[in-house]
Amino acid sequence: MAGDGLVFHELSFVPEGDEVVVGRLDTGSYAVFPADGAELLQQLMRGMTLGAAADWYEATFEEEADLQDFVTTLRDLGFVSEADPAQPAAPAPEVRLRGLGRAAFSPPAWALYGAVVGGWTWAAIARPDLAPHPGQIFFTHSLLAVQLVITLGQVPLLLLHEGFHILAGRRLGLPTRLSVSNRLTYIVAETQINGLLSVPRAKRYLPFFAGMVCDGVVFSVLGLVADLTRNPGGSFSLTGRLCLGLAFTVAVRMLWQLQLYLRTDLYYVAATAWNCYDLHDAGMTLLKNRVWRRMNRPDRIVDEEKWTPRDRRVGTFYGPFIALGYCAFAGITVFVSIPVTVNYARIAGRALGSGGVDAAFWDAVLSLCMNVAQIAALVVLSRRKRRNKNSAHSLTSSSPEVELS
Repeated sequence: MAGDGLVFHELSFVPEGDEVVVGRLDTGSYAVFPADGAELLQQLMRGMTLGAAADWYEATFEEEADLQDFVTTLRDLGFVSEADPAQPAAPAPEVRLRGLGRAAFSPPAWALYGAVVGGWTWAAIARPDLAPHPGQIFFTHSLLAVQLVITLGQVPLLLLHEGFHILAGRRLGLPTRLSVSNRLTYIVAETQINGLLSVPRAKRYLPFFAGMVCDGVVFSVLGLVADLTRNPGGSFSLTGRLCLGLAFTVAVRMLWQLQLYLRTDLYYVAATAWNCYDLHDAGMTLLKNRVWRRMNRPDRIVDEEKWTPRDRRVGTFYGPFIALGYCAFAGITVFVSIPVTVNYARIAGRALGSGGVDAAFWDAVLSLCMNVAQIAALVVLSRRKRRNKNSAHSLTSSSPEVELS
């Protein structure tokens, strides 16, 4: 589609109140336009020349438009194509697994998920020992076996979590991309579904919630397996203890979603509900600016016009939600990380300080080596992420990304 020699890529237009989200589904480049700007772009895409578009804009909105600056912005966003107008546009690539995505979130599937979660709830009420607690991590005396099972066992569970995000996006016909990164001290998998901004806001919630739905079902399945494989005396079998250990890590991952400052799935749910595009950065900037003003440091104040008026309005009261995230982090640290670390140190210390070089000694040594390797992997990922961020061309304020973890 062209206007005055301009060729445009296929663009989506999604009204959001007084604004319109315009973007390219194939590249994930999006921008928030005022309604008049979106109308002007549509006139150009219909073939109107720049001169005619300027006259139309002035007659319609009773003010002049800087068409040259407008076109420059469109080029920067990648909306203008350099292709020959005479050449037919290449067909959009087919989105795979769309049928599987529809099946995964069909009414029968939801009924199955509800039955599984309801079954675990009923079992946990009848038998409280199914409830998650830190001691379940140590399902065997071997620290190395615990680490291997918990670490390697999390891989398919994480991929399943991200797979639900992917299927929820594919169900809408949106392309997705999976990557591995880190959030502070956590190694995470991330699903990028930037195309979500090309669909109405009401349809974006399921892709955000999909991973948490998966975690809830997986947690319930593991608990039910543990309950069904009990020994005759009622104690948990090795299989049951292993399932409870994995289930505990899934429960922690669900609590992890409350750390909104890490841009978790719940953060995107909240940002979508409040109709914001970059709530985290806007909220943090507003908070820091208030601090710098009180400290009489105007040189440190950041221009708040980089964000939409809606982001700025919501960002003014986003501070308590950031505090909630840090409270969640503190709770996980006190009630999960510290008890697990203390138990681990006690078991490893007893094995290393026994005075003999036996199986328990080597088990503890190898377990410690595995911990060091995990920390090294986290450092490598952090450096790579920082290097990529510094070298990438950023359009953060106008091209919001959606990364689900």
